[in-house]
Amino acid sequence: MSAPDDRTTQLAAADAAAAAGNLAEAASLIEAALAGEDLGPAVWLRLAGLRRALRQPRRALDAVHKALAHAPFDFVALSLRAGLLEKLEPERAGEAWAEALAQRPQGALPQGMTVSVAHGEVLRDGWLAGRADRFGKATEASETAADADAAWKIARFRSNVLRQTRVWHSEPTHYHFPGLVEREYHPRARFPWLAELEAATAVVRAEMQHAIASTRAELVPYIEYGEHEALAQWRPLNHSADWTALHLLRKGAVVEANAALCPQTMALLARLPQPKIAGASPNAMFSLLAPHTAIPPHVGVNNARLVCHLPLVVPAGCWFRVGGETREWREGAAFVFDDTVEHEAMNPTDALRVVLIFDVWHPDLGEAEQQAVAAVIAADGGLDGGL
Repeated sequence: MSAPDDRTTQLAAADAAAAAGNLAEAASLIEAALAGEDLGPAVWLRLAGLRRALRQPRRALDAVHKALAHAPFDFVALSLRAGLLEKLEPERAGEAWAEALAQRPQGALPQGMTVSVAHGEVLRDGWLAGRADRFGKATEASETAADADAAWKIARFRSNVLRQTRVWHSEPTHYHFPGLVEREYHPRARFPWLAELEAATAVVRAEMQHAIASTRAELVPYIEYGEHEALAQWRPLNHSADWTALHLLRKGAVVEANAALCPQTMALLARLPQPKIAGASPNAMFSLLAPHTAIPPHVGVNNARLVCHLPLVVPAGCWFRVGGETREWREGAAFVFDDTVEHEAMNPTDALRVVLIFDVWHPDLGEAEQQAVAAVIAADGGLDGGL
C-alpha cells in the first residue's frame, strides 16, 4: 500500500503530466496511486476521462464503473458511461442515457456537458420511442379484445413501464379505509347512475344559472380556513372570490337558501349513493372557478368516499389532473375520481368555469363497512373536510 504522501505526490504528478499533454503518463500515475488504495469516485472519474481521451473506451468504462460503485446515481459518471457505451455497444446507449438523464440535476448543467446531454436526449428519446412501439405491438391484440377498463389498465401498465407515468396512491389526510381499489378516475361501469346524471345536465345547468342570478343565493369562498391555520398550499385561495361555491348540501345539512332554488337538482341528488355521516356528508355544490385561476395540487380527507364532477359551463382549455392523468372537462360528461389521490385544476381562459360536485360512497364498501366509516367520522366530530 502506498503511503498517503506517495499518493498525493502521484496525483500531483498526474495533474502536471496532463497539463503538459502527457495523457498516458498521467493515466499511469493515477493508476499507480489507485493501486495502493481506492481513492473514491472523483479519482476514478479523472482516470476515466484520461482513458477516453487516449481512445481507450473499454478501459475508460472500467474506471467509470469503479466510480459508480461508490456513487451509483452520479449524473456525470452515468453520462460518461452512456457516451462510452455509444462507441462500444451502441444498442445500449439509448437506455444508458435514459438512466443518466433520470439523475439530471436541477438548474445549470455541469460545465461542458450541454452538447453531450442534448445528444443524449436524442438517443434516449429514440430508444423510448422504439420501446413504446414494441410494447404497443406486443399488447395490441390484448388491448383490442379487452373491455374499456381492462384496456385502460393495459395502457397504464405500458406507460408505467416506460416511465411516462408512475404509480399513484390514495393518501387521505385523515381517514384511510384499507383494501379499497385505488384509481385516479374510476371506471364508469361501476356507477350506472352516471347516465341519468348526464341526461339531466341542461336542467341542472338552468337551475344553477337561476340560483347564481338570484339575490337569495348564498355564494361563498370555496376555501374558508382561519388565517392562523397551517395551509400554505391554500393560502392564495383562502377566502378568495376566484374560487367560490354555491352549496346545496354541506356537511350533511341542506343549505336551504340555495337548495330551494334547485329543486330538480336536489331530487336527483337524493337518488344517488351519497354518504350520510353526521356532521360530515353528504356534500354537493356548484363550484365556480374564475378565469386564469389555478387550484394547487392537494389531497382529500377520506378515501371511503369518491367525488363526482358534472361539468356545466366549461370554456375550452380548462383541465383537471388526478395523479398521472389529465383531462379537459367537457360539458355534460360526468366522471368519478378519488380525491385522496393528488389532484389539481386550472382555468386558463377568460371565462368562468362551473361544475356540480358531490360525494358518493366508494363502491368497494359493503353496508357494514359504510356504517363503520360513518360511525368513526361522526364520533370524531364529523371531521370529513367536505369537498
